[in-house]
Amino acid sequence: MNYIKTTNKWARQTGTTLVELSVVIAVILLLVGVLFIGVTAWRNGANRSACLVNMASIQKAVRGYQNINLLNPGDAVTTANLTAAGYFGAIPTCPIGNTAYTVTGTVPVGGTQYATCAAAAPGPHTLTVAQTANW
Repeated sequence: MNYIKTTNKWARQTGTTLVELSVVIAVILLLVGVLFIGVTAWRNGANRSACLVNMASIQKAVRGYQNINLLNPGDAVTTANLTAAGYFGAIPTCPIGNTAYTVTGTVPVGGTQYATCAAAAPGPHTLTVAQTANW
């Protein structure tokens, strides 16, 4: 305890010290830093998931267009065909930078993707063989 002398009386010093205040600020800054790291990871995961859902939607639209028009694997189908047929108002884009998907331009054989994403950061947006097995 710190005591200070005030005109013949000893009084206890009250309040917080600079060290205590610095420790509290440091702890708060540490928690904010952890929060920002968590939010960034969450946003990256959400963007990747949205990208995979977009690619799956495009794949389903191609398969629907193939079935309606009696197309075979290897026949031409463009994104313009899909929008004209009413599957999309506009072809979805990757949520990272709104980049367009690369499409093959033909009806894919089963198990292969029609659209792929070129986004490389923060990690490629690719599907595994198991995920595309029924495509």
